[in-house]
Amino acid sequence: MNGIKQLIVLSLSLLAAPSFAQPKGAVYLDDKKPIEERIEDALSRMTLEEKVAMCHAQSKFSSPGVPRLGIPEVWTSDGPHGIRAEVFWDEWNTAGWTNDSCIAFPALTCLAATWNSEMAALYGKSIGEEARYRNKNVLLGPGVNIYRTPLNGRNFEYMGEDPFLSSTMVVPYVQEVQKNGVAACVKHFALNNQEQDRDHINVNVSDRALYEIYLPAFKAAVQKGGAWAIMGSYNKYKDEHCCHNQYLLKDILRKEWGFDGVVISDWGGVHDTKQAIYNGLDMEFGSWTNGLTWSASNAYDNYYLAMPFLKLIRSGEVKEEEVDKKVRNILRLIFRTTMDRNRPLGSFGTEEHALAGRKIAQEGIVLLQNNKNILPVDLTKVKKIAVIGENAVKRMTIGGGSSSLKVKYELSPLAGIQNRVGKDVEVTFAQGYESPAVAEQDVKGAKVPEKKVIDVEGLRNEAVSAAKNADVVLFFGGLNKNDNQDCEGVDRKEYSLPYEQNKLISSLAKANPNLVVVLLTGNAVAMPWVKEVPAIVEGWYSGTEAGNAIASVLMGDVNPSGKLPFTIPVSLKDNGAIAMGEYPGNGKEETYNEDIFVGYRWADKHKAKPLFSFGHGLSYTTFAYGKVEIDKSKASANDKFTVSVKVKNTGKRTGSEVVQLYISDLESSLPRPVKELKGFKKIQLNAGEEQIVSFTIGNEALQFFDDSKHEWITEPGKFEALIGASSTDIRGKVGFELK
Repeated sequence: MNGIKQLIVLSLSLLAAPSFAQPKGAVYLDDKKPIEERIEDALSRMTLEEKVAMCHAQSKFSSPGVPRLGIPEVWTSDGPHGIRAEVFWDEWNTAGWTNDSCIAFPALTCLAATWNSEMAALYGKSIGEEARYRNKNVLLGPGVNIYRTPLNGRNFEYMGEDPFLSSTMVVPYVQEVQKNGVAACVKHFALNNQEQDRDHINVNVSDRALYEIYLPAFKAAVQKGGAWAIMGSYNKYKDEHCCHNQYLLKDILRKEWGFDGVVISDWGGVHDTKQAIYNGLDMEFGSWTNGLTWSASNAYDNYYLAMPFLKLIRSGEVKEEEVDKKVRNILRLIFRTTMDRNRPLGSFGTEEHALAGRKIAQEGIVLLQNNKNILPVDLTKVKKIAVIGENAVKRMTIGGGSSSLKVKYELSPLAGIQNRVGKDVEVTFAQGYESPAVAEQDVKGAKVPEKKVIDVEGLRNEAVSAAKNADVVLFFGGLNKNDNQDCEGVDRKEYSLPYEQNKLISSLAKANPNLVVVLLTGNAVAMPWVKEVPAIVEGWYSGTEAGNAIASVLMGDVNPSGKLPFTIPVSLKDNGAIAMGEYPGNGKEETYNEDIFVGYRWADKHKAKPLFSFGHGLSYTTFAYGKVEIDKSKASANDKFTVSVKVKNTGKRTGSEVVQLYISDLESSLPRPVKELKGFKKIQLNAGEEQIVSFTIGNEALQFFDDSKHEWITEPGKFEALIGASSTDIRGKVGFELK
């Protein structure tokens, strides 16, 4: 058996390595030479045609190398939450392989809800190993667009509403992916904050909001994470598509941030050859990009950066140095990934990765409400559990757009609960509600199941009957990956739960007071029944091990420690993007009238009490915060000083708490948020244990971006450091002055 394994590993390593030619004095093949020297050597040996070919796709997910020089192709994979199944050369349909079933990791909203950079590192390491094993050298993720409105269909792929939180979480993710010799392609750069009209909407936003809210996570990924790739977004900014945008890609990404990686277009996101040449794009991907190639024998030759690019260079209208700039970046990517002889082999579909996904999910699950301490379920007293709701059994790893996965397995919440309670507790199931059937995504020939009339009242009555006869009711609802739920390409149509779930939940609450509502979503939802239901849990889309992860929290094997990465408003009028009356724009233009006041910043400014606050999350234990102390009450702009607080576990079991630091600028010359997140630490404490949590405050935590000067400003004046368990649960504060 070991011999077979060794043979498999050897075969994979041979497949993964390029077939090197050996031109005389080939510096580019010598990985002991500096990368920049290797780039210039390889570039000097390439023909013009070979250079241009490297700048555009040759298939759905790959671009050409230079076979005669042993320079390999670039192979990408969709991968926000897992490595996508292999597809046909020029089709979205799966190719029918039998060895490409991946592990599905939790959606990035769940990762962000861990508020734990160690979980981000574990995520990056695990998904990077899966990508490497499949010999992908570009992972198309992570996504870090800001959660601006709860109607954005793609919010589940991102890391929440706060730039500091998403910046902190993206860095270890990127670093760990790239240790596998796989480039993290951070997306979607920038301002892709809605799916409606995404391919042409022109976003108008102040420079201040751009720099303070929408760019920090990208900047952190580049400057701290060392990202090797960036993906442009579909939308426009300053009337230029973001995949070839002078301001974003050249002025900010290259000049201000010093990015030396490759810029990749979103699929079909290129619209103009000359803009693509001069405005910072390196590689063009997507089928039928220019809309003129349906009858062409080779569609890819007609891409904007293919024959049109080559013809402009041959005519002398464009200098060859323009293609050289792009190829340098592409070669740098290849040398960092596929042509790195020390690149590890990776691993795929392993138990280790499944358990990593479970651990991330367990840390990200958020206990929103627990009146009467109904959770955790006491299995010494409960003998019959009614599990109700379609989401208890619905597959959540397929659909949703490019995040759709072919998984090795997906354990449902119902199966997870049955596994956990065993034969001593009776578990019954009632569907309760039903969503319209859809065809399985990416499967060739898949047909939508025949439409049927859904017996809404019958399903509800069956569920209520099951609830009446149970000791405790676990309802699994929320959204799903269908169109207009949590899905790429379309936004949600309403804030309310779909499929008449609200009426069902109220009926269940009347039938049985021991009701737990578990929401599986990537977005905030309205909860008009919030006062009728004793316990509410946000379970997210938690991947392969979702059922086990959720069951472990509900039954108390794991003490919940997740915190919301976004605000859940009572209604849409309490969301800034919608309250200002601009979202989703007029089909051509969308103006961010709320400016820097996104999420909790908006709620604070307008004194709008959230349903559940940013940073909120309960535990099965309790934590007491001591007095907040500071080591300097006065400091100069370049000083660093420490804010600390003692936190004690005052409950009866071990638990983890996320201690959050917010800063208030009391004397700013420009309007600023009431407070802004500038630090957080997740600590684990045994019952009765206490720990001092300290934060170092430096100049970066006090700055704001001045549009008129186009620079970051730190003003003297009075500030406050606030310590809290959420953005609204502030446990203490201390003032200080900047000289």
